[in-house]
Amino acid sequence: MLARTKSYKPTDKEPFMNERQREYFRAKLMSWKEDIIREAKETLAHLQEENQNHSDLADRASSETDRAIELRARDRQRKLISKIDEALGRIEDGSYGFCEETGEPISIKRLEARPIATLSIEAQERHERRERVYRDE
Repeated sequence: MLARTKSYKPTDKEPFMNERQREYFRAKLMSWKEDIIREAKETLAHLQEENQNHSDLADRASSETDRAIELRARDRQRKLISKIDEALGRIEDGSYGFCEETGEPISIKRLEARPIATLSIEAQERHERRERVYRDE
């Protein structure tokens, strides 16, 4: 099944969120999650290696800055994993690929580009316009 999934690309010409599409996006999300976890482990190992005392103040400051940047990136990755898990849950409950606001299908192109999308492009644009209005007030 996995070999077929690798060569398969969902299209708008087939029934939306059929079993094959769900399996395709499940595999895509799982692979993305595994990549993030692997990168996080590598970052952690790197931070542990870097956790040595630097005698030079400039080296120590540079190392602390690098550490802060890596920790912020890990926090973003943690939030992204949570969104991936939510998307996997939506695949399981049958709501994956449908806009949370309108209930309409999210385009395959959008899901390919952002598999964790919960809003159609139109709904996302409305959401962003509302955010700008409230932010500007």
